[in-house]
Amino acid sequence: MDAPKRFTDQDIVNHGGDYLRIYAERRELIYDPPLWMARGLQETASGYGKRLNSGLKISFNGKLYRIYTTVFSNVGSSWFTVRGRKIYVS
Repeated sequence: MDAPKRFTDQDIVNHGGDYLRIYAERRELIYDPPLWMARGLQETASGYGKRLNSGLKISFNGKLYRIYTTVFSNVGSSWFTVRGRKIYVS
């Protein structure tokens, strides 16, 4: 298994304004689910929500950050927050 990538500010792509994104492959992230998720439980009954735990972490500027997912209908966005900045993960 490959070691997770250590992302930095230089990996951020700015798509205009406050829309920041990091492009990452699944193998570059760390799978570290909370115990309830590892046991197969869901965070919400519907599976939808604004801030759902993805079970993944990203190494960014030397720290690990939890990746969250916003899911409504059939659309989802993954992101993490650093010092008030929301950074999307693709």
